[in-house]
Amino acid sequence: MARLLSNIILKGIGGYPVANSARIISGPSYQNGMKYFSTVPNDPDTHEDFRPTSKLESHGLSLKDIVEQDVKDNPVMIYMKGVPDFPQCGFSSLAVRVLRHYNVPISARNILEDPEIKNAVKGFSSWPTFPQIFIKGEFIGGSDIILTMHQNGELKEKLKDITASVEKSE
Repeated sequence: MARLLSNIILKGIGGYPVANSARIISGPSYQNGMKYFSTVPNDPDTHEDFRPTSKLESHGLSLKDIVEQDVKDNPVMIYMKGVPDFPQCGFSSLAVRVLRHYNVPISARNILEDPEIKNAVKGFSSWPTFPQIFIKGEFIGGSDIILTMHQNGELKEKLKDITASVEKSE
């Protein structure tokens, strides 16, 4: 009996999947604390005041300007999948772990939230993959390069000014 019930639940009744939903979501939605995006076009009946907008468009800066400002204003800037406290990719996670080893402040932007910023960063650095790490305004590379620099001592040297300024302020 239990096997029959589990087969019905897992396979669905009458060939219909159990998780089938007729609900269409437009724009970002939240489920279990996670943000999801849909490519379904906006509902034409929705007033324009309530339609989703890009967070970055309201600044009046171009995407290139935003990337330039991020890199200039933050000693350690990482464009990654997820955020430092919750990376959503193994490479991003590795880069954050290596950088945290040096106890430096890490500024980050989640490229999964806005595909346009992702493309702007790729254009800015001429580098196709993520994460992308910038230290003191200089493009360093991804997690593999950061790891290699950590292993051969170059990263410690590159971050020593930042580490020293953090220690002085504490």
